Amino acid sequence: MRSLTAAPLAICIPARDEADRLPDLFAALDRLTVPPGAAVTLCLLLDGGSDASMAPIAAYRANGRHRLIVEVADRAAPNAGRARDRAMRLGLASVGQGEAILLTSDADSLPAPDWLTVMTAALDHADLVVGDVVRSGRGGNRDQDRIERHYARLYALRRRIDPVTWEAPIIHHHASGANMGLRSATYLALGGFLPLARGEDARLVDDAARAGLRVRRDAASIVHTSDRRIGRVLGGLATNLCALDRDGLGAVSVAHPADQLWQYRLHAVARDAFGSGDFARMSAAIGLDADHLLGVARDCPNAEAFAMRVVPVPPGGMRHIPFVAAEAALALLTASPAAAA
Repeated sequence: MRSLTAAPLAICIPARDEADRLPDLFAALDRLTVPPGAAVTLCLLLDGGSDASMAPIAAYRANGRHRLIVEVADRAAPNAGRARDRAMRLGLASVGQGEAILLTSDADSLPAPDWLTVMTAALDHADLVVGDVVRSGRGGNRDQDRIERHYARLYALRRRIDPVTWEAPIIHHHASGANMGLRSATYLALGGFLPLARGEDARLVDDAARAGLRVRRDAASIVHTSDRRIGRVLGGLATNLCALDRDGLGAVSVAHPADQLWQYRLHAVARDAFGSGDFARMSAAIGLDADHLLGVARDCPNAEAFAMRVVPVPPGGMRHIPFVAAEAALALLTASPAAAA
């Protein structure tokens, strides 16, 4: 595949009352290694802010390394999806709608110096790249660390069971807008981030997979993000950290690993069926006749889209159990040689 390292890059960031954090963000962006021949534009969407954000913006425009475009939105109820999409649309306007690359992060996050080089290289292998997000600061939470380790082990098990050629050598479990990149044309084809109060990033990743796009979770791409307890959107990471500080893991429930394992195995079966045209095993597993599955396959551009669209929830539904029980169940599954069979 043709290298995209010379494609123009837009770094698209929504910010709401982040005047205190913008100087550190700008400093991190100025430390980025820029791929040879690439031009970088910073696209900052001030999402109805009421603080003094224009002061660090003016200072950066006077002394910063990169071109900076700023748009100010009217103040409204926080909506992460709307704000992130507007930031991305700034990027589209600045770099075009074809092979240019859009990257998105958050105003309380600091990309590692090699962020651009890792992300552009990863986009030679995938359509959408989601990098790792590392919480940093003084407000660490061991319970959140345990939750993240659980999901990391679960995703690693998924890729043992259902490997794909475009996945990174070292993977992670996040689907975060704090560290994400894709081509302009891909963003437009997906329709952009939806105006969801939260979870717009995970939704875009799901939509990409259902469309048959190659989603790569690349742990070599690192963004350090804040572990603050006062966030900008209700129900985000800050809200979750506060709840864990107060209640611990006792109030946390997650999907049963065995039910997710059932889906992962069926994803692998679906890929094989799409490639071979033999839907008998798939039919027996999910209770749909082979002709119906063939019809779905004909409407799918590739095996990824077929697997993501056709695999249902387990026959008994997706059970949710206390986190500690799920952690123990996953430990048993990963210890079993049959887990990846």
